[in-house]
Amino acid sequence: MMKTMTDKKGFTLIELLVTIAIAAIVATIGIPSFSQSIRNSRLTTNINELVTSLNFARSEAIKRNQPVTVLKSGAQWESGWTVFTDLDGDGIKDASDTVLRTYGSLSNNFTLRGTTGFVNRVTYQASGISANGSFVLCDNSDGNNIPEANTSRVVIINSVGRVRMGADSDNDGIPEKNDGEITSCTVSPFTN
Repeated sequence: MMKTMTDKKGFTLIELLVTIAIAAIVATIGIPSFSQSIRNSRLTTNINELVTSLNFARSEAIKRNQPVTVLKSGAQWESGWTVFTDLDGDGIKDASDTVLRTYGSLSNNFTLRGTTGFVNRVTYQASGISANGSFVLCDNSDGNNIPEANTSRVVIINSVGRVRMGADSDNDGIPEKNDGEITSCTVSPFTN
């Protein structure tokens, strides 16, 4: 009734080492791709939050028949922003104004800058119109303040107040506006 050694089941040391080596190779190939997916997801989430708040402000201005302002919360837009009714249209939150929504700061390493007219705020009139302008959002993880492929987005607001995304017509991963490509993540690259 003795069992022989051939009846034992399990892995040999060589089989285990080959399995670990294959797992390491797959992880080495897959992790950078996964990191890029996470970066793209965060970039998309942040730009969608900005677009949502701008569309919300415009619709509230029309619905309430009064100016509504989107005002940055800190020194830069990436610190967050507030949407409020702006009865006198001065872009300053007064006691008579009502806060409609507050948006928190963006993830670390993201920069969000507005063009000359949108450095501090965007105000929608009761008709839904606003000034022309744009915003540049960048994942600035490397800290060089220069957009690289698939690390930036442009939001353009026309004089009617409609929001659209900047296109990447030359397919280099860096979006453009009518007057050129983004050249900086922290200095406004466009005149409006």
